[in-house]
Amino acid sequence: MADYKGIKGFKVQYLSADPSNPIVGQTWYNSTSKDLKYTSVTTAGSWATGNNMNTARTAVGKAGTQTSALAFGGSIPPGTVAQSATEKYDGTSWTTSNPLNTSRAYLTGTGTQTSALAFGGDDPVSAATEEYNGSTWTSVNSMNTARGLLAGAGTQTAGLASGGYAGGNSGATEEYDGTSWVTSPGSLNTARGFLAGAGTQTAGLAFGGWLPGDTGATEEYDGNSWTSNPTGLNTARSGLAGCGTQTAALAFGGAPGATEEYDGTNWTTSPASLTTARSYLGGTGTQASALAFAGSPTTAATEEWTGPGAPLTKTVTVS
Repeated sequence: MADYKGIKGFKVQYLSADPSNPIVGQTWYNSTSKDLKYTSVTTAGSWATGNNMNTARTAVGKAGTQTSALAFGGSIPPGTVAQSATEKYDGTSWTTSNPLNTSRAYLTGTGTQTSALAFGGDDPVSAATEEYNGSTWTSVNSMNTARGLLAGAGTQTAGLASGGYAGGNSGATEEYDGTSWVTSPGSLNTARGFLAGAGTQTAGLAFGGWLPGDTGATEEYDGNSWTSNPTGLNTARSGLAGCGTQTAALAFGGAPGATEEYDGTNWTTSPASLTTARSYLGGTGTQASALAFAGSPTTAATEEWTGPGAPLTKTVTVS
């Protein structure tokens, strides 16, 4: 019988830790966990439960990636007590960091775990903007239009804020250049709050929200104006989360736990829904590798998304 070396031409690798970027078909022995492992691809997207946050809450801000995420602000009902708590996720556990300077809920954010931007908010309505350097928050110039329940995208030095709610729905769009916010002449075609966003300052995406009534409306931003896509979300909803790019986005949560993928033209519903259905959650990452955390009903639940076709490490078990 042929062995692995005879088939592949080399021995199974003997490693003390799993490789950071294994290729599909790669096989190795992890001497630390004493497991034989290999890499395959997922045939369908799926959510897996991760470790809980330290502070259960809803209406949080977000930034980062699946393995380097940031959660900040939010509220803890009853009484809707606005929060300033900040937590960092390393792909396994959440660690408490220095808090926001301005406590608030229903804010949003963008950027990375070491270079994040937090802006807007409600309870109370806020235009406050803060920058995070991986350790502490610094208050900077406020937005031009105070509002909460808005969508955020971009980076710390090229942020995008769209929509929101402040006594009524807003279609306002603002761009941040690392110092100040400038109001764009291009407002959303469908003014709304409780929506989600993805992409960059010059290639943004806004989807879902409340009109009143849940909507699946989807719009694309080119740095100057918004264009409505006649094909909206398959499941109209508000209070959802989103991440990714304008041509490869992910929408999840809201009243249902449904997950949808966007290819730049159409939304496709995944057979995999969030394990913990919730609204007003935080979400970040990419279409292939996303993170969902917190939400309403108030929870500390964390879930990790692996998209279809993504590399997945598996352990060989012998019975």
